[in-house]
Amino acid sequence: MKAQIQAFFDRITCTVSYVVFDTDGGRAAVIDSVLNYDHKSGRTSTASADQILQFIRDHQLQLDWILETHAHADHLSAAHYLQEKIGGKIAIGAHINQVQKVFKGLFNLESSFAIDGSQFDYLFAEDEEFQIGSLTAKAWFVPGHTPADMAYQIGDAVFVGDTLFMPDVGTARCDFPGGDAHLLYQSIKKLLALPEPTRLFMCHDYPPDERAAQWMCTVADQRKQNIHVHDGVSETAFIAMRTKRDASLEMPLLILPSVQVNIRAGALPPAEDNGVRYLKIPLNGI
Repeated sequence: MKAQIQAFFDRITCTVSYVVFDTDGGRAAVIDSVLNYDHKSGRTSTASADQILQFIRDHQLQLDWILETHAHADHLSAAHYLQEKIGGKIAIGAHINQVQKVFKGLFNLESSFAIDGSQFDYLFAEDEEFQIGSLTAKAWFVPGHTPADMAYQIGDAVFVGDTLFMPDVGTARCDFPGGDAHLLYQSIKKLLALPEPTRLFMCHDYPPDERAAQWMCTVADQRKQNIHVHDGVSETAFIAMRTKRDASLEMPLLILPSVQVNIRAGALPPAEDNGVRYLKIPLNGI
């Protein structure tokens, strides 16, 4: 059975979330959901996630999985909110503990914050298979952007997270803690060894002015046209390009609030004794 896929594009963070399901009235997974966050006021809202909820209800789907490709640095995850509303297991790759360890230290999180991934309901091992109703899915370990990135293959569709962008945008940065351009190159080559008609679904699109946002292309498209890693680009050339480019990039606007929430599986930090939840800004910390 071929997966049914519905994309939701959040124009503020340029993030694409997906509902993947077997059939109307069947079983579903949500991939890389967005909790809206106003960095000026510090307020969260759920407009993006509510669109996903409405789609699931309209199609009478049972949500089995809420999947994260990694602990995003550009948007807050709505995984916890979705689970509260409609259920499902929140899952990520088993290497999330490496990311949690780094950021627990940076943010000086509460001593009770575990760095073993236990905030998530399930941790995928490399190449582990799982079911979404009648669909068989596979979790791919694709480190490089972070040490814990995953991609999810469901039939002829692969949700690549931040490993790749559309061919005219290129590839993910590797200068976050634990990032590694060598590993990213190897991860991308693993994905691009799939059959050329395989559909690749991006987590983001930052389109040039001359085109509208897009989020799906094929392995063949990437191999022929990706500006950073098309066929013929050596690992040495890629690492040199990526290192030089990353040194020129600003930090993502929402990296500090996003990571604090996303390493908690989308849950907000615990309330303090005045009943208010706080996000921390480490001065001169990064």
